[in-house]
Parts: sequence; structure tokens; C-alpha cells
Amino acid sequence: MSLTHFGEDGAARMVDVSAKPETARIAVAEGVLAMAPATLALVREGRVGKGDALGVARIAGIMAAKRTADLIPLCHPLPLSQVALDLDPDDAIPGVRLAATVRTTGRTGVEMEALTAVSVAALTLYDMLKAADKGMVIGGVRVRLKDGGASGRHEMP
Repeated sequence: MSLTHFGEDGAARMVDVSAKPETARIAVAEGVLAMAPATLALVREGRVGKGDALGVARIAGIMAAKRTADLIPLCHPLPLSQVALDLDPDDAIPGVRLAATVRTTGRTGVEMEALTAVSVAALTLYDMLKAADKGMVIGGVRVRLKDGGASGRHEMP
């Protein structure tokens, strides 16, 4: 297997996707922000002093997906047709489960945009809650689904 972001000389490069056909593409990424039960209660009850923590994190994730190419040097800028974030408080963690779904029609996938959306949404929640809980942990950030293009559909358990 060759890594496409490196040329024959080993130098980093942006992959040339100009010969690829445009296809519908989707990626779903997920992650978790674990926190103390009392912190989760603040989120559930809307008592975060900085405002609607889940709403702000959702908007931050959407904005981040749209700026992925500005953050990751070799990513192609893509016209995104959808970015959706689900932020679900979960007492079993305790914490918040995050999932981002990103869609486009293009020549390359949107996995990086979905991962960026989840990561920035989790970081935003962390920022909004850090005064209440210094022990929060962001984890489990991964691509759960990707579809479109020559490699087809891949779902991770």
C-alpha cells in the first residue's frame, strides 16, 4: 500500500484528484466527551454559565467542517452539501456522544471534514465546561462510515 500524500521522492504533496469522477460521498465520524455526572447534569439542565453548550458546540462543529482545508494542509477544499451534528448526553458514560455526518458530491471523500467537526464540537464543549470539570476526556474519535468513490462503502463496527 502506498501513501498518496507522498511523492516518489518522499516529499509531501496534495493528491491530484482531477481525473477522478465526481460522486456522491458521505462520512460519519463519532467521538465522546466523558465528564463527571454533575457536569453532565449542568448540560442537561441548561445551567452552563456560557449559554447553550450543545447548541454552541453544534455550530462550532459545522463551522469547523467548512474550514477543514484551512486547518489540514493537504486537504482539498470541498463544497459541502450537508454537515449535521448529533450531540447526545449519555448517563452511561457519563458524558456526551458526538456524531457528525458530512456529505458532498466531489472527487474526494469527506472523512477529514467529519473528523474535524466532531473534534471541534468536543473541544468547544470542553471549553464551555472546563470551569466545572477539569477532568473531562475527549476520546474515541473515529470514522464510523464512509461511502462514495472508487473504494466504495466502509462501515466500522
